Amino acid sequence: MLEYITEKQNCWDTLKALDMPIFIYGMGDGALKILSVFEKYRIACAGFFASDEFVRGHYFCGHLVHKLSEIEEKLDNFAIVLAFAAGYRSLYDRITGIAGRHLLFAPDVPVVTDSSPADDLFTYEYCLANAEKLDKVYSMLGDEQSRRVFSDVLNYKISGKIDYLDRCTTDRDEIYSDIILPKEDEIYVDLGAYTGDTAEEFIRASGGKFREIHAFEPNARNFRKLRESVGGIDRVKLYNAAAWDSSGTIAFTDGEGRMARASTGGKAPTECLAVDDVISGATLIKLDVEGAERRAILGAKKNISNGARVISALYHRNEDIFDIPLLLNELNPRLRFFMRHHLYIPAWETNLYCTPL
Repeated sequence: MLEYITEKQNCWDTLKALDMPIFIYGMGDGALKILSVFEKYRIACAGFFASDEFVRGHYFCGHLVHKLSEIEEKLDNFAIVLAFAAGYRSLYDRITGIAGRHLLFAPDVPVVTDSSPADDLFTYEYCLANAEKLDKVYSMLGDEQSRRVFSDVLNYKISGKIDYLDRCTTDRDEIYSDIILPKEDEIYVDLGAYTGDTAEEFIRASGGKFREIHAFEPNARNFRKLRESVGGIDRVKLYNAAAWDSSGTIAFTDGEGRMARASTGGKAPTECLAVDDVISGATLIKLDVEGAERRAILGAKKNISNGARVISALYHRNEDIFDIPLLLNELNPRLRFFMRHHLYIPAWETNLYCTPL
């Protein structure tokens, strides 16, 4: 079992054993999550640094925020823990360049968790506890590249070593030419449409030849931008609603951007819709709904059981990487599964692509 996992020591134990100062690169929510894990593991934080344009002599969590060059002038050996995401090429290259000069880790902390980040970590022990499910997903994957991605992403999530992500990264454009081949009668359902980027991506890939697009976005500000980007296109229908397992109203966080999501502590009442209640005959469903993928899938189970192809994010919750493929396989055993990782540190662009056998 788990023969595809070679990393046995988790990132946090590795950091704890280091005999050198450890600096956190970045500030904000990611840094706070990492600090909470540092406290649990009793890992000493030597300080913080940020990209030069963000350094203005200020403090974060009681530490003066430095420039990397300032730390390099004072110390020969130190380790870096990345505390933010890099999803575009120039920033990605900057981070890999720093990793070429210093020991750098990009720890995996869950985007969404029902407990504290420090108590919900992806470790080798977590893999052992879910070995049967992981092995089943591995056996379901449809090509060797998918199995390599699965292995590399798991090894990255345990170790925090970004080399694993770099070697399994592929271009997003290849998805529509190699796996998801758009049809002229496509009914595309975009769950978590954000400001229209994935709808526009689909329109480009299809050459504008499709039957309908249904785009769901719960956040009011994002929805306004979605309407501006694709709302005027014929055969595109927009829903200012969250994709859920039933239709009604749920509480949402006040956060903007892609991170707005359903929460028991949310304050914003938001309409939610089950896809099956408003759409039939969907041919392609995309899910990127900030940790609510399982609920959204259950709300679209009729469409999925009837043959809709599926694109799903696999990175919001620890269990997504095995729970989502197994659920989709249960709803439609005739699906074939592919896994790809696109340019991003950490593994926030690891996606599942499902097509008919």
